[in-house]
Amino acid sequence: MIRADMHIHTYYSDGRQSPAEAVAAAKRAGLGLMCVTDHDTMGASAEVHALAAEAGIRAVDGIEFSAYAQVKVHILGYGIDKNCPAFVKYYKSAVEGSYARCEDTLKKLECRGIRVPLDEVLKERTVQGTPVHSMFICRAAARLGYAKSAGEFYLSYIAEGKFAHSRVGRLTPEEAVKLTADCGGISSLAHPGRIALDGAVKEELIAGLRSIGLGGIEAVYSGHTDGETAYYKEMARKYSLLVTGGSDTHYQGGSRSVGSPVFYPDEALIDALKTF
Repeated sequence: MIRADMHIHTYYSDGRQSPAEAVAAAKRAGLGLMCVTDHDTMGASAEVHALAAEAGIRAVDGIEFSAYAQVKVHILGYGIDKNCPAFVKYYKSAVEGSYARCEDTLKKLECRGIRVPLDEVLKERTVQGTPVHSMFICRAAARLGYAKSAGEFYLSYIAEGKFAHSRVGRLTPEEAVKLTADCGGISSLAHPGRIALDGAVKEELIAGLRSIGLGGIEAVYSGHTDGETAYYKEMARKYSLLVTGGSDTHYQGGSRSVGSPVFYPDEALIDALKTF
């Protein structure tokens, strides 16, 4: 059996850890397989592969599409061909859309007397050329004294339902699933327990995405209860979806850690990943 974590973030998106730190954490956790799934970018791919190979860990390319329907419905993509024309086109629009979304949020904030200049937001981005994440706005705002922490600012102003929330330039879940399939990858519904829909509506969402190519569901997730894990494993069985699992770790020393919860991919998932 191989232990895996298929949901890890680095500073290529909104994480605070480098690819080297993520790989080192994976090594300490005894992982044999890891996937860095930064939001809307696969920029860390080459670095992660090289470092993981040195550590004796298999790395599979990943991404987390920050998709939205009526609510946030993030989609994980594994094994996508970064040179696929559809992905190249998507990535260009993702970067451009992130700037437009950032400007939309900053304008909304300024209307309420909260002035966070774009150049202050960009200071929070570690890797140039990657999409501008909403968490960069939150970190800049906290640094400028508008909140005690980035998390507090996000929940107060930018989270879904708050006045500065923006979906400018976002994919729909359906578009993310289709893009993943078109570029040779496998898609998985990220942290389904966090999707703000009631049970029947959420199951309709799962069934609908499955009908257009959704390949898996992240039943094993750091934020799921035992009951939620069992429920989403049953959803996977019911809709013939692969079970994926991940920590969603963004930085070292927080409440989430690489390799937790413990996840062992089954043979069906291992076989599906062998082509990557």
